[in-house]
Amino acid sequence: MSNAFLLFAAINGLLSVAAGAYGRHGPFDAYAREMFAIASQYQITHALALLAVAWLASVAARDRRLVAIAGAAFFVGIVLFSGSLYWFAIIGAVPFAGSAPAGGMLLMLGWLLLIVFAVRNWRRS
Repeated sequence: MSNAFLLFAAINGLLSVAAGAYGRHGPFDAYAREMFAIASQYQITHALALLAVAWLASVAARDRRLVAIAGAAFFVGIVLFSGSLYWFAIIGAVPFAGSAPAGGMLLMLGWLLLIVFAVRNWRRS
């Protein structure tokens, strides 16, 4: 499981840097550039969160499932949130209604699950 999250983190890191550069230097108006900047910022931030999930999945003695669910929430959240902003910047339309808010909620869920993981492990130590 940790190798999968490491792979997801690396792919998202690469894509966020490429998307950020494309958004900055591509043929976009100011609003589309801002959408690309926001999307790539969230994507790189949560790629780093996926790195933490990969590490936690490899060392956690307990609650690995909780960590895995957090990682899945981050991954799907990146796709929905950042993906919909990229899509909107390029196409000018939302891929489906509520995709960005749903993605944002999943990103927050990932952080909440890591908080639960931390509190449980803190109490045990």
